[in-house]
Amino acid sequence: MADSPPPDITRGPGRKRGDKSGKVADFRYKRPARPDQTRGEARTRAPHEGTAGRGPGANARPNTHYRQAYAALDLGTNNCRLLIARPSGADFTVIDAFSRVVRLGEGLAASGRLSDEAMDRTLAALQVCAEKLRRRNVRLARSVATEACRRAANGPKFIERVKEETGIVLDIISAQEEARLAVLGCHVLLEDGTGPAIIFDIGGGSTELVLVEPGGPVPRILDWLSVPWGVVSLTDTVGPSDGSEEGRLDRYREMRRTVARSFRSFAERIGEHARSSDGIRLLGTSGTVTTLASLHLELPQYDRRAVDGLILPSQAMRDISTRLSRMSEADRRQLPCIGDDRANLVIAGCAILESILDIWPSVQLGVADRGIREGILRSLIAADADGERSRAAMQKMREQDV
Repeated sequence: MADSPPPDITRGPGRKRGDKSGKVADFRYKRPARPDQTRGEARTRAPHEGTAGRGPGANARPNTHYRQAYAALDLGTNNCRLLIARPSGADFTVIDAFSRVVRLGEGLAASGRLSDEAMDRTLAALQVCAEKLRRRNVRLARSVATEACRRAANGPKFIERVKEETGIVLDIISAQEEARLAVLGCHVLLEDGTGPAIIFDIGGGSTELVLVEPGGPVPRILDWLSVPWGVVSLTDTVGPSDGSEEGRLDRYREMRRTVARSFRSFAERIGEHARSSDGIRLLGTSGTVTTLASLHLELPQYDRRAVDGLILPSQAMRDISTRLSRMSEADRRQLPCIGDDRANLVIAGCAILESILDIWPSVQLGVADRGIREGILRSLIAADADGERSRAAMQKMREQDV
């Protein structure tokens, strides 16, 4: 699938009254400094030059493009996220960002369709994104939709509605492309070492696991799997508990069994790698892992600088998952970094994470607060730079012919 389709349409209605912008960021994507306080054996990566890692075509980028803005929009089953960035050296600097929980896939597991309420919530968020794209004068953008739009019978119609009402052209990408972009966006945070590694992305409607072989600008993908279980789809499929602690544990065990069945064939294929004497590594990019990492660090509120690039014991994540699975939803709502948005969904994320640890028993787990959007940005910037070099070379040849 092409990395640099035509830019999204820049026309469209302005922001509606009542729309609220999500989080706005102006920061460099750097590996974080060590937090002042951590728990257990958690540690962060050593500082690393650059922001999102080096990728194909990252070097020798034309100077004329350093001030150009590029954008990546990721519409998932639960969230709508936007990043706008400018090239900066071999990497990029984020100049604007937006994130909103839209719950696009709410009820999809039962009905097979996107509900009117979910589409309206999502369109309101996309109107904000469209306004940001216009205001930042974006040179190239890529907007993608994932599992909810892949599965919904009315997904393509919703994509057309988005184009008509916002000007944003959403590309419903395949699960394989979703996995590739996630790897491209966060692989730089893989723990140093040799041997196999798995990068995973627990989304709202699906989970992708990618077995990679490190080396070169981007790891080589050896095998991959996508299952239709994310925090929304698994929550909707496995019914609520009876409210008792034992009922909550039964529900959690059913979630674990459901995911384990989906992982079985992949687990058999990667079994030899999972027993490697070189040591195995694991890196997760999702709201589940960043939320659990925040709880491990006992952060009073979410801090990306403390979480992105963190490496912590896998057992600590299991312990937190077990504790959360016993708690009532009301009690989970009171925990910092969970709140109302994640109180109901985090249990499904824990079940998926523990199932991943079952088949890939890495002693440590790397945490990434970056993924598909960063992968899109790297692809766009690199492809544009390569195109500029090609055009410059052709121009030089024409001048020589004259």
